[in-house]
Amino acid sequence: MKVYVLRSEQDGRFYVGMSSDIEKRIIAHNSGRTKSTKGYRPWKLIHLEDFPERTSARKREKYLKSGYGKQWLKKKYTNVHKEEE
Repeated sequence: MKVYVLRSEQDGRFYVGMSSDIEKRIIAHNSGRTKSTKGYRPWKLIHLEDFPERTSARKREKYLKSGYGKQWLKKKYTNVHKEEE
């Protein structure tokens, strides 16, 4: 099971999710089949973590969606986004 972080190329927002098939999931996000991400396409994969079982992946996903997790993502990836522009 993998935990992934996508970044909107439209406005820079993050999306955290969990999937066993990352390629299929990213296609779903970028094709508009995911309601919560449809309006912010296109999305780019910026972070990926692998976990041996679903429970540990879910725990990490919940952390990355928390205030501290969002803060960590912004600190780690905000400067990267600015350099790419």
